[in-house]
Amino acid sequence: MTVSDIPAINATLNGIASLLLTAGFILIKTGRKDAHRRVMISACIISVIFLFGYVSHKILVQGVHTPFGGHGLIAKIYYTMLISHIILAASIGYLVPRTFLFAIRGDFENHKRWAKFTFPIWYYVSATGVLVYFFLYQWWPAAR
Repeated sequence: MTVSDIPAINATLNGIASLLLTAGFILIKTGRKDAHRRVMISACIISVIFLFGYVSHKILVQGVHTPFGGHGLIAKIYYTMLISHIILAASIGYLVPRTFLFAIRGDFENHKRWAKFTFPIWYYVSATGVLVYFFLYQWWPAAR
C-alpha cells in the first residue's frame, strides 16, 4: 500500500458509512432499535477510521491540495459540492458525538430531535465524500 492508495480507501470507508447510515435509518423506522444501535455504532466507527485515514493522508502529503481537472460547468458543480461538503463535515465533529451522547444517556427524545438534523448532514457528508473522490481521482483528474 502507498500514500496514493489512501484516497480510494477513504472513499470506500465513506461509502460503507453511507450504507450503514441508510440501514440505520431503515432499522429505526421499522422499530428495530437494537439493530439500529449496532449499525449506527458501526457507522461511527467507520467514520472515525475514515477521519484517521484522511488526516494521515493530509500529513503524509504535507497538506498538498489535489487539483481538480474539470473545467466550466462541471468545475462549478464540483466546487459548490466541495464547499458544502467541507462546511458540513466540520459540523459533524460536534453533531454526531452530541447525538450519540443523548442515546447513551437514554435521553431518546433529545436523541431523536438531534438525529433529525444530524442524520441528513452526516449522510450528505459521507455520500459527497465518495463523490469528491470520484470527481478528483476518477472522472476529472488533473493532468500530472
